[in-house]
Amino acid sequence: MKRFKALCLCLLALGLSACGSSKFKTYNGPEVTQVIVDKGDRRMYLLHHTELLEAYQIGLGFNPEGHKQFEGDGRTPEGVYFIDRRNPNSDYHLSLGISYPQPSDELVAQEAGLSPGGDIFIHGGPPKGSTADPRSDWTWGCIAVTDREMEDIYAMVKNGTPILIQP
Repeated sequence: MKRFKALCLCLLALGLSACGSSKFKTYNGPEVTQVIVDKGDRRMYLLHHTELLEAYQIGLGFNPEGHKQFEGDGRTPEGVYFIDRRNPNSDYHLSLGISYPQPSDELVAQEAGLSPGGDIFIHGGPPKGSTADPRSDWTWGCIAVTDREMEDIYAMVKNGTPILIQP
């Protein structure tokens, strides 16, 4: 009986040590079929078809009004894109890539003789040591949430998920 209790205590200790120590969570709920970002309200919604699964307050680029057109303009893109990559080693905790720029974005920038930019992500942050509020407009065009929220989003949203970013 003493051995059984000792074994149970060891298993419990191992199980508890695994809890909370990883930024990688699991999600077993309904599939996120669409992400909607409302830039004006600074809100991001994760949906399963028409059912709201989660809502988050967000931060945007430092110049959030209007559609991103050029590298360095501080704007967050607007339109329909897709989650196209994952970065588990992001400088901003975790991040999900957004398929910006699309060919139409590249054409606008090319006609102006400029780069459209790229590397637009949903990410955590700000980086350690920064004084920026995670929900202020501090990014270079990305969509920011807190690190803890990003852990949930990273687990819930899969590559290929459409993201609609509205003004």
